[in-house]
Amino acid sequence: MGTKVLTQKNIIIKNEETRDFLADAFYPKNGKNLPLVIFAHGYKGYKDWGAWNLMAEKFAEAGYYFVKFNFSHNGTTLENPTEFADLEAFGNNNFSKEMSDFDALLDHFQELPQINKEAIAIIGHSRGGGISVIKAGEDERIKALITLAGVSNFKYRFPNQQRFENWKTEGVMYSENKRTHQQMPHYFQFYEDFQKNEDRFDIQHAAQHFQKPFLIIQGTNDEAVKDKEAFLLHEWAKNSELVEIPNANHTFGAREPWEENKLPPDLNKAILTALLFLKSQF
Repeated sequence: MGTKVLTQKNIIIKNEETRDFLADAFYPKNGKNLPLVIFAHGYKGYKDWGAWNLMAEKFAEAGYYFVKFNFSHNGTTLENPTEFADLEAFGNNNFSKEMSDFDALLDHFQELPQINKEAIAIIGHSRGGGISVIKAGEDERIKALITLAGVSNFKYRFPNQQRFENWKTEGVMYSENKRTHQQMPHYFQFYEDFQKNEDRFDIQHAAQHFQKPFLIIQGTNDEAVKDKEAFLLHEWAKNSELVEIPNANHTFGAREPWEENKLPPDLNKAILTALLFLKSQF
C-alpha cells in the first residue's frame, strides 16, 4: 500500500495587500514535521492546470506537505478557479502583487502544526520560476529552490520600440490565450511596477547573490523558454545544479486538460529529479 494522501482544495488565503486567493494542500495522512513545498504557476497558468494535481500527489506520497495556489491576480476567481473569469484582475497583475501573495501563503502554511519550519522549499514554473528566484533570495524562511523551465529575465519580455510606445499611449495591450482564444489585457501599470522595482526584480542579480541550494530543471525542446536561460541561471547561481530533460517541452509533456490518471513521462522525470534534490536537503 502506498502512502495515504489527504487533500484540501480551494483553501481561501487572505491578503489585504492584493485580494483573497485559493490554495490546495496535499499531504501524507498522520504526517508530522513535514517539509513544506510550495509550487508557483507561470504566465496564463493556474493551480489546477494540466497535470499539477498528479504532481502534487506525487510529492505528498514522498512525505512532503505540498501546496499549489493561484496568484491573486492570475485571472481566476474564488468562485471559478479553473477559468480566466476575471480578465480585469489579470490586466492588473504585477510582480509586486505576486511577491505579496507568496508572503501571505508562507505566513499561512508555515504555522500549521505538521510543518517543519526549517524545511521550506519553493518550486516555480516558467514565469513563476523567475519570481521564485527572487522570493527565495529575499525570504530567509525558504531553504531551497527549484525552477521548472524558469525564466532568467523579466525585462526583455516586455515589448520594445513601437509596440512599447503603443502600450504606453493606449494604456493596455492584449495577448491571446491560444487555448481559450481570450484576448487577455495587460495594463501599463505592469511595466510601471517593474520599472519602479527594477533592481528588486532583476533575476540575474538575485541569482548571483543566491547562496541556497538551487535545482534548475529544463527541457531541451522548450518552445517558450529556451535552454539558454537555464544555462544562465546555472552560471549565475554558485550553489546550483542543472538537470536537462531530453526532448521535453515547456510543460514537460502536460497539457490542459490532462485526462490521464498518470503523469506524462517527462514531468514524472522532472518530479523524480526534484524529489532526489529535496531528499538531499531535508
